[in-house]
Amino acid sequence: MRASALKFLRAGLTAASLAACTAAVLGTTAFLAPQARADEPARGGTLTMVISPAPQILTSAFTTAGAEQVVSSKISDSLFTYDFDMNVTPQLAESYEVSPDGLRVTFHLRKGVKWHDGAPFTSEDVAYTTMNAWKVLHGRGRTIFGNVTAVETPDENTAVFVLSKPSPGMLKSLAAQQTQILPAHLYKGTDIATNPANLKPVGTGPFRFVSFQPGDNLVLERNPDYWDTSKPYLDKLIFRFVPDAATRAAMLESGEADIVNQSLIPPADIERLKEEGDFITTTKGYEFQNEVSMMEFNLDDPVMKDIRVRKAIAHAIDKKWIVENILFGYGLVAETPLHPHLTQLYDTNGVPKYDFDPAKAKALLDEAGYKPDANGVRLKITVDPLPYGDLQNQIAAYMREALRGVGIELNVRTEDFAGFVKRVYTDRDFQMTINLLTGGSDPTIGTQRTFWSKSFKLGVGFSNGSHYVNPKMDEILETAASEMDPAKRKAEYLEFQKLAMEDLPALPLVAVESVTVANKRVHNYTIDAHGTYGNFATVWVDPKK
Repeated sequence: MRASALKFLRAGLTAASLAACTAAVLGTTAFLAPQARADEPARGGTLTMVISPAPQILTSAFTTAGAEQVVSSKISDSLFTYDFDMNVTPQLAESYEVSPDGLRVTFHLRKGVKWHDGAPFTSEDVAYTTMNAWKVLHGRGRTIFGNVTAVETPDENTAVFVLSKPSPGMLKSLAAQQTQILPAHLYKGTDIATNPANLKPVGTGPFRFVSFQPGDNLVLERNPDYWDTSKPYLDKLIFRFVPDAATRAAMLESGEADIVNQSLIPPADIERLKEEGDFITTTKGYEFQNEVSMMEFNLDDPVMKDIRVRKAIAHAIDKKWIVENILFGYGLVAETPLHPHLTQLYDTNGVPKYDFDPAKAKALLDEAGYKPDANGVRLKITVDPLPYGDLQNQIAAYMREALRGVGIELNVRTEDFAGFVKRVYTDRDFQMTINLLTGGSDPTIGTQRTFWSKSFKLGVGFSNGSHYVNPKMDEILETAASEMDPAKRKAEYLEFQKLAMEDLPALPLVAVESVTVANKRVHNYTIDAHGTYGNFATVWVDPKK
């Protein structure tokens, strides 16, 4: 790798990651698995994982929905995975090079990889997916790959991304949980969104599709032709889709399920199961996620477009209470849209704050013309909590009481996942949400979509839900996204954090630390930054007693 290429990478990767990237280019595999056991993995067996909500499709090539990411990452691999420090680990790309000007990134693909139907995996699959799915249909891909103008395929095992501007964050986003590669021979010439393979997927991953009962279960089996020939260890992988948190906890305790991720059982049960001794809990494996619970205000709504109302709501909410009483300490108060774990860019210096101050909230509502009526009600509004786990509903229940204290009557509307996505991102029939947004390992991966005007597009889920438009913000985000100097990039993102909290199109509530709970018979489910969003090729289980 040339010095100029290293300079490019330094913009997005740490010194430690550079060492790992260099190792990748040289073909070495010195990537550690911190939680891997020394025991010899046992072959065979079935693992049952409980998740919620149920996935609507079985690929994450053009959706950012969490359930789709969890299940489809076992079926389809992508170019890289990332270790806990976000260093690159080769997967379908064995190495890569960056041109001196940062405008060409060449991926050298693994040879001999086959799709589950026997067709060869080639650079044509990468080119097709990048230009037709990631850039066009993917809620985050529209930002991440926005500077990609073409993908050249000089041979079957080489894909060259041609960029209009350098994109330091792109190399941190090429994992299967969000940038899955589609088989071009099955998708080319079809409507990607309605292709039958979305429900009967053909992948390159360690597990093959067997059956899918929408809303109930998904069954996968070991891929005997997997490119990593010694894996996977499991014979079968079953996903059960269970909407009730207490039932999920009971399934773990009864042995009906082996693992639950994403804090999908009540916090009190997490603590109890940890004390019982038969289960292991961990907050590792979410380093690729960096999730922040946020309220999105619909700026097309006549009430929500008034910034005095948005600021009043911000002052009426005690975020610390949410962390302590709803998350049981598994989270941090969110002061900016960036997760505090994004230490290279997170900065609160000079960022506007909205401390819990009901008196200030009332004064802002007075100023906006919302005086209390005879019953003390100033304003009636509706919130739509994301139906993904229980966190958003619990926050909504708290907010109903908190906002009542300043004279706002809050209606909490519940719906299924598909209904929520359609209401917010297609119909625009909402006032505000309580959402759980993945920030990712770089702002260009998850955060930018919420604040960049160009990411607003009807029908694209989890994009710019507020319909926030500010040319100054666009300029900051676009400059920061292609800035290769780390100090200048950090300064740009500080300006982003200041302006985001000043304009307040979305209110960050808590930076979440998710928890995975697993039976002790399960091993190697959290070996890198993807945790249970990884492909489970290395997972093995002890026989059931």
